Amino acid sequence: MRIGELAERAGTTTRTLRYYESRGLLPARRAENGYRTYDEGDLRLIQQIRTLQDFGFDLEETRPFVDCLRAGHPAGDSCPASLAVYRRKLGELDALIGQLQSVRTEVGAQLARAELEASAELPGGPEPRCELGPTAPQSPVGPNWEDER
Repeated sequence: MRIGELAERAGTTTRTLRYYESRGLLPARRAENGYRTYDEGDLRLIQQIRTLQDFGFDLEETRPFVDCLRAGHPAGDSCPASLAVYRRKLGELDALIGQLQSVRTEVGAQLARAELEASAELPGGPEPRCELGPTAPQSPVGPNWEDER
Protein backbone atom coordinates (compact mmCIF):
# COMPACT_ATOMS: atom_id res chain seq x y z
CA MET A 1 0.00 0.00 0.00
CA ARG A 2 1.08 3.60 -0.48
CA ILE A 3 1.62 6.18 2.25
CA GLY A 4 -1.83 7.78 1.95
CA GLU A 5 -3.61 4.46 2.40
CA LEU A 6 -1.42 3.53 5.37
CA ALA A 7 -2.08 6.90 6.99
CA GLU A 8 -5.82 6.50 6.50
CA ARG A 9 -5.91 2.95 7.83
CA ALA A 10 -3.74 3.87 10.82
CA GLY A 11 -5.74 7.00 11.61
CA THR A 12 -2.79 9.35 11.24
CA THR A 13 -1.24 11.67 8.68
CA THR A 14 1.31 11.12 5.96
CA ARG A 15 3.46 13.76 7.67
CA THR A 16 3.51 11.67 10.85
CA LEU A 17 4.48 8.57 8.88
CA ARG A 18 7.34 10.43 7.21
CA TYR A 19 8.47 11.58 10.65
CA TYR A 20 8.43 7.99 11.95
CA GLU A 21 10.43 7.03 8.90
CA SER A 22 13.00 9.76 9.59
CA ARG A 23 13.32 8.47 13.17
CA GLY A 24 13.93 4.92 11.95
CA LEU A 25 10.68 3.54 13.35
CA LEU A 26 9.09 2.88 9.99
CA PRO A 27 11.02 1.22 7.15
CA ALA A 28 11.68 3.33 4.07
CA ARG A 29 10.92 0.96 1.21
CA ARG A 30 10.31 2.33 -2.26
CA ALA A 31 8.78 0.86 -5.38
CA GLU A 32 10.49 1.18 -8.77
CA ASN A 33 8.45 4.32 -9.46
CA GLY A 34 9.85 5.96 -6.27
CA TYR A 35 6.67 5.75 -4.21
CA ARG A 36 6.91 4.55 -0.63
CA THR A 37 5.37 1.11 -0.15
CA TYR A 38 4.03 -0.44 3.02
CA ASP A 39 2.42 -3.69 4.10
CA GLU A 40 0.24 -5.01 6.94
CA GLY A 41 3.30 -5.37 9.17
CA ASP A 42 3.93 -1.64 8.86
CA LEU A 43 0.32 -0.99 9.84
CA ARG A 44 0.91 -3.10 12.98
CA LEU A 45 4.01 -1.00 13.77
CA ILE A 46 2.03 2.23 13.50
CA GLN A 47 -0.81 0.83 15.60
CA GLN A 48 1.71 -0.22 18.28
CA ILE A 49 3.33 3.22 18.31
CA ARG A 50 -0.01 5.04 18.50
CA THR A 51 -1.33 2.80 21.29
CA LEU A 52 1.79 3.37 23.38
CA GLN A 53 1.67 7.12 22.76
CA ASP A 54 -1.98 7.13 23.85
CA PHE A 55 -0.73 5.58 27.11
CA GLY A 56 1.76 8.42 27.55
CA PHE A 57 4.91 6.82 26.15
CA ASP A 58 7.16 9.19 24.24
CA LEU A 59 8.18 8.23 20.73
CA GLU A 60 11.62 6.94 21.69
CA GLU A 61 10.08 4.68 24.35
CA THR A 62 8.16 2.89 21.58
CA ARG A 63 11.35 1.80 19.81
CA PRO A 64 11.84 -1.53 21.69
CA PHE A 65 8.24 -2.50 20.87
CA VAL A 66 8.72 -1.65 17.20
CA ASP A 67 12.03 -3.53 17.11
CA CYS A 68 10.32 -6.53 18.68
CA LEU A 69 7.63 -6.58 16.00
CA ARG A 70 10.17 -6.07 13.23
CA ALA A 71 12.12 -9.05 14.57
CA GLY A 72 9.08 -11.20 13.81
CA HIS A 73 7.56 -11.53 17.28
CA PRO A 74 3.76 -11.77 17.38
CA ALA A 75 3.46 -8.86 19.84
CA GLY A 76 5.60 -5.80 20.40
CA ASP A 77 5.72 -6.40 24.12
CA SER A 78 7.01 -9.96 24.04
CA CYS A 79 10.70 -8.99 24.13
CA PRO A 80 12.83 -8.28 27.22
CA ALA A 81 13.58 -4.68 26.15
CA SER A 82 9.84 -3.95 25.84
CA LEU A 83 9.17 -5.41 29.26
CA ALA A 84 11.92 -3.20 30.71
CA VAL A 85 10.22 -0.13 29.23
CA TYR A 86 6.89 -1.23 30.76
CA ARG A 87 8.57 -1.61 34.17
CA ARG A 88 10.26 1.79 33.93
CA LYS A 89 6.99 3.44 32.85
CA LEU A 90 5.11 1.84 35.77
CA GLY A 91 7.73 3.24 38.13
CA GLU A 92 7.27 6.71 36.65
CA LEU A 93 3.50 6.40 36.93
CA ASP A 94 3.72 5.25 40.54
CA ALA A 95 5.90 8.26 41.39
CA LEU A 96 3.44 10.62 39.67
CA ILE A 97 0.51 9.04 41.48
CA GLY A 98 2.33 9.55 44.78
CA GLN A 99 2.95 13.22 43.96
CA LEU A 100 -0.67 13.71 42.96
CA GLN A 101 -1.87 12.06 46.16
CA SER A 102 0.31 14.46 48.18
CA VAL A 103 -1.06 17.45 46.31
CA ARG A 104 -4.61 16.16 46.77
CA THR A 105 -4.04 15.82 50.50
CA GLU A 106 -2.72 19.39 50.69
CA VAL A 107 -5.62 20.79 48.65
CA GLY A 108 -8.10 18.88 50.83
CA ALA A 109 -6.51 20.31 53.97
CA GLN A 110 -6.65 23.84 52.52
CA LEU A 111 -10.31 23.35 51.61
CA ALA A 112 -11.18 22.08 55.10
CA ARG A 113 -9.40 25.06 56.67
CA ALA A 114 -11.10 27.53 54.35
CA GLU A 115 -14.54 26.02 54.94
CA LEU A 116 -14.01 26.10 58.70
CA GLU A 117 -12.97 29.75 58.62
CA ALA A 118 -15.85 30.68 56.29
CA SER A 119 -18.43 29.01 58.53
CA ALA A 120 -17.06 30.35 61.82
CA GLU A 121 -19.38 32.87 63.45
CA LEU A 122 -17.36 35.77 64.76
CA PRO A 123 -19.64 38.00 66.88
CA GLY A 124 -19.04 41.61 65.99
CA GLY A 125 -16.56 40.63 63.31
CA PRO A 126 -16.48 42.12 59.87
CA GLU A 127 -18.99 41.02 57.26
CA PRO A 128 -17.59 38.61 54.65
CA ARG A 129 -16.22 40.53 51.69
CA CYS A 130 -16.75 37.75 49.20
CA GLU A 131 -20.47 38.45 48.77
CA LEU A 132 -21.43 40.78 45.94
CA GLY A 133 -24.54 42.85 46.46
CA PRO A 134 -26.72 44.34 43.73
CA THR A 135 -24.85 47.12 41.99
CA ALA A 136 -25.47 49.23 38.95
CA PRO A 137 -23.43 48.35 35.87
CA GLN A 138 -20.28 50.41 35.67
CA SER A 139 -18.44 51.49 32.57
CA PRO A 140 -14.68 51.37 32.34
CA VAL A 141 -14.79 55.12 31.52
CA GLY A 142 -16.65 56.17 34.66
CA PRO A 143 -19.97 55.97 36.55
CA ASN A 144 -21.85 58.51 34.40
CA TRP A 145 -21.04 57.04 31.03
CA GLU A 146 -24.70 56.87 29.95
CA ASP A 147 -25.11 60.63 30.57
CA GLU A 148 -22.43 61.41 27.98
CA ARG A 149 -24.31 59.87 25.04
